[in-house]
Amino acid sequence: MNVLDFPHSVVAFAAAFLAGAINSIAGGGTLVSFPTLIWLGLPSVTANATSTVAIWPASVSSMFGYRRELSTAAPRMLLLVIPSLIGGIAGALLLRITPPVVFDALVPFLILFATLLFMAQEPIQRRLKTADAAERTTTNWLMGALAFQLFVALYGGYFGAGIGILMLAAMSIMGLSDIHQMNGLKNFFGGCINGVAAIYFIWARMVYWPFVVIMALGAIAGGYTGAGLARRIGRTAVRRIVILIGFAMAVSLFVKFLAKR
Repeated sequence: MNVLDFPHSVVAFAAAFLAGAINSIAGGGTLVSFPTLIWLGLPSVTANATSTVAIWPASVSSMFGYRRELSTAAPRMLLLVIPSLIGGIAGALLLRITPPVVFDALVPFLILFATLLFMAQEPIQRRLKTADAAERTTTNWLMGALAFQLFVALYGGYFGAGIGILMLAAMSIMGLSDIHQMNGLKNFFGGCINGVAAIYFIWARMVYWPFVVIMALGAIAGGYTGAGLARRIGRTAVRRIVILIGFAMAVSLFVKFLAKR
């Protein structure tokens, strides 16, 4: 793709706007932005890198919105920054060396996995909260949370969709229960993961800049103005929309991949 025409620009902006709105209230916006870029004609690896770079500014703005909750977080939570940065860059490097044909085959499964993970968010949270809160402050639990966050960051740097759900699980392991503080930390760590991945993608020239600019504007606008609409229709409705989109995208990309064989 050498020229970004008006229809493609509108679709890209709308997808990023919706992704920004979804991320601000429920998470899972990548399930909209990434498959849309594939359907707009970008190769899957380029689409993944472009989506990561384009959506990252909206993640930063969302993190800023939770600055009050972040200021009251326990200092030990900052330890999760270390595996976030290491895993984020490792995942980006892994994406770089993955042959496009292999990533094309993985994409439908990754989207399906992220969608199922999104569906399981609340049961996962309830299950983790059954653990004894005092036990979750021990060194073993802390080391387990750090190892889990490294896996989350590796997956996030490689693909990204669903990392918010996984990070909320990691924070539950560490004993957090305030959902607003958890969302703030999730946005902060997600910004670290996607930030280092985005820097590498830019350095490696893996992004398609016309889409990055348009979608970054759309994601920021969606995060601010779209969240109001999302709140009016309710969190449950938003979750259902994300799940529906995720399954539809997974099925369509399965069909698209099989048609090429």
